[in-house]
Amino acid sequence: MSAVMRIVMLKELRESLRDRRTLLTSLVLGPVFAPLFFILVLKLALARSVAVQDEAVPVTVANAAAAPNFVQALRESGLTVTLRDGDDAGIRSWISGSDGLVVLRVPGDFGDRFSSGEPAVILLYADGANAQAERYAARVQQAIASYAATIAGLRLQARGISPAVVQPIVVDSVDVSTPSARATLLLGMLSYVILVVTLLGGLYLAIDATAGERERGSLEALLTVPATREQLIRGKIAASAAMMSAALALVTIATAVALRQVPLETFGMSANFGPDVAWRVFLAVLPFALVGASLLTVVASFTRSYKEAQSWLGVVMLVPTVPIAIAGVLDLQPQAPLMLVPSLSQHFVIQSLMRGDPLPAAWIALSVAGTLALGLLLAWVAGNLYRREAILGG
Repeated sequence: MSAVMRIVMLKELRESLRDRRTLLTSLVLGPVFAPLFFILVLKLALARSVAVQDEAVPVTVANAAAAPNFVQALRESGLTVTLRDGDDAGIRSWISGSDGLVVLRVPGDFGDRFSSGEPAVILLYADGANAQAERYAARVQQAIASYAATIAGLRLQARGISPAVVQPIVVDSVDVSTPSARATLLLGMLSYVILVVTLLGGLYLAIDATAGERERGSLEALLTVPATREQLIRGKIAASAAMMSAALALVTIATAVALRQVPLETFGMSANFGPDVAWRVFLAVLPFALVGASLLTVVASFTRSYKEAQSWLGVVMLVPTVPIAIAGVLDLQPQAPLMLVPSLSQHFVIQSLMRGDPLPAAWIALSVAGTLALGLLLAWVAGNLYRREAILGG
């Protein structure tokens, strides 16, 4: 780095650090609170999952007198059974006036069909648009299926036939995944959070150093100093990249600390994000800071005011995350050509580190080379843009 670029970088960093609101947004709200919010939502989701598994499932049975043994089997399966008389129209009105209500209606001929060995019909009423009702209905169906399987086995034994006859194949699933790999499925959005927070760290500096100075009228005076315009703009890019690097370091540390508070072990998972993984994640994402700083600077060079730059750069911040979204939809797996795509390659590296299954060193090199190449190209484009005299007027 030349002396001019270093001076410009230090000047931009010093001015940015003096602005407490910018400092709070770039290095506190994003890097610290974003992972904490992510972990809080994750903890709430896990707590909700445990509560759902343990909650008592209520079910209302209409015309229970026609199937007393069936109703008793529902109680023994752990369901909370309520008896109530009503017809089809009445049951529909019950459901419309109650949240999450599930009703079983026993037809009058249930007992006769059951005793004769014919299929006996049970009507299950639930609101398919209600998530709670759907969850309750699924639990009720499981209880009914278990009871039906028991009765079927008893009927076969009564006829001298082993119940195993109707089960020619039994599948015994063996999960060979590691606790870290299972946790990665749950923490799939973590790489997205890290990349977005990294970009946010240098967003306001990139805006202020370009559109902000143009709006204040200080850009023209700055361009008169005895230095090339390329050196000046690259010094600004270096300052934005430095802020992004600081945000990346903070969000990585905050994530490592916050993940320790999530009881993943309760679900047979473990968060492989200790100090050894954290610093590797930092090094893997670090080249992305140059891409982000250069991209934001290029876009900001076309805007005429600080407010306009905020509007455009807010949208541009979503661009590097598009490859991650596409990879999730298409279920893409790491491949050598894909490691040349910035943001996507960092996503793959973070995921592999958390799974404890590092990618080949050559693929890591491709990620670093591809990201740095794009960052340098965008920095070169920014330097050429600032050669234009029209840059002073936007």
